[in-house]
Amino acid sequence: MPRQLLPYPCGARRLASVAISALLVFSLCSCQTDGASDITGSLGDKAEKSHAADPRKDLDSYRDRYRANPKDADAALQYGKALRATGQRSQAVAVLEEASLAHPDNKALLAGYGRALADNGNFQQAFDVLGRAHSPDDPDWRILSVQGTALDQLGRYEEARQYYASALRIAPDEPSVLSNLGLSYALSKDLPKAEETLRRADSRADADLRVRLNLALVVGLQGRLAEAESIAKADHSPEEAAANVAQLRRLLSRKENARAEADKAPVTATAHHD
Repeated sequence: MPRQLLPYPCGARRLASVAISALLVFSLCSCQTDGASDITGSLGDKAEKSHAADPRKDLDSYRDRYRANPKDADAALQYGKALRATGQRSQAVAVLEEASLAHPDNKALLAGYGRALADNGNFQQAFDVLGRAHSPDDPDWRILSVQGTALDQLGRYEEARQYYASALRIAPDEPSVLSNLGLSYALSKDLPKAEETLRRADSRADADLRVRLNLALVVGLQGRLAEAESIAKADHSPEEAAANVAQLRRLLSRKENARAEADKAPVTATAHHD
């Protein structure tokens, strides 16, 4: 009898969430400040990276500014970003939610709030809030890309790709959007298409380390570990290359462990993710 997958609300959702956390290398490498959901582009963009060597210094500065005037929208936004940069996701949500309620028409605040919600795993709410952060007559490709990653994490891959397509019409060949699109294909198990898209992203001169590592991961998921390690090591010092390979192996190991766990679970219903 062919093996059946667990119902989505149980085992398959657990497997999908582990696979997503493994695939979203954006949050696990370099000085990314946006948390596990910000690939994105997941959920973020290059402009949001902290330029400080220690993001905790930013946190102290912005905390003081925010406490001095909690009604200052920009102070709340910067404090929320600093909280996200230091992994304090629920606190970032709380600060930005309060600020967004006080300034419901401030699109920058709404964008920050939506990203914080996505960081925190509130993907549907993040998608909805981000939809208010820009308008059809003035779309923001960064927000469209983040909305795509939220939809991907809800298992709505085809919808997500429509958002990436819209983002790419505004910012053609933007590597962060292409990388998110590649991960979308990977999450729906179209690894050859994921690799093709990530190679396109990696070919861009402005692609960063996270794009390269996502490509390495997708190649590794296809069983080509030596090639994946070669990609992860390219253009790095021996120390950086070793760290990248170790990270790659950890992520691939997590993916295999997740698959083994799902295979041991009781069988019942459907393989379709809604």
